[in-house]
Amino acid sequence: MSTPPNPSKTAGHSAAKTAAEKSVATVAMGWLHTAKFLTTAPQLHFLPELNVPEIAFVGRSNAGKSTCINTLTQQKQLAFASKKPGRTQHINLFSLGKQGIMDAVLTDLPGYGYAAVPKQDKIRWQQVMANYLVSRENLMGIVLMCDPRHGMTELDEILLEVIRPRVEEGLKFLIVLTKSDKLTRAEATKVLSITKLQAGGGDVMLFSAPKRQGIEEVAQLLYQWAHPEGKKALPANAIAITEIEEEVPPEFPEN
Repeated sequence: MSTPPNPSKTAGHSAAKTAAEKSVATVAMGWLHTAKFLTTAPQLHFLPELNVPEIAFVGRSNAGKSTCINTLTQQKQLAFASKKPGRTQHINLFSLGKQGIMDAVLTDLPGYGYAAVPKQDKIRWQQVMANYLVSRENLMGIVLMCDPRHGMTELDEILLEVIRPRVEEGLKFLIVLTKSDKLTRAEATKVLSITKLQAGGGDVMLFSAPKRQGIEEVAQLLYQWAHPEGKKALPANAIAITEIEEEVPPEFPEN
């Protein structure tokens, strides 16, 4: 005869688990709140050479990338959010780390695919971004912003193909479905399932800044990416700026 579960013990275990999850979320959110502007560069070879994990945010110009970064870091103007998509034309780096010790970097890459951007600028930004994604040595994770109302576009799928070799070698990958508050529950469930099939092994999460959905979950995942066992931080003043040899990047088709 089996012994029935003890309700008080089960409840206590659940409460402890919830408390632990909240603690991890608090640490992750506090870590992201330390984000500070580090540097900006129009080309890859202007970036500093770093030996801390770098997590890049990419996506179409109207996918809510800047809003997502600002929401995660709890800073209203860390990433430039313009009413005119496509205004971010440089690679922007933000340092992360407490007590003056930088242990990771967030990278805000130029948005791609916005029709109003001049053709020559569009091509240049896409080349810079592609070059970064395939050659940046300390890049260890990519967060792709996607508007779930439109789903994965052709340019998003091309980007996945560009990074696929690195993903197969261990590069972390997350698709964030921004603006999920614009969807009904049924629509959100459907697009989440479809995107998981398209992600090729990457994580997929729903995200909404107004409804505070998915913020802690994304924060925890990024924190875990940047803090594997044995990870050592780099003092913020120990940055060595050297030129990085540019490679010929894969091209994105015109949109």
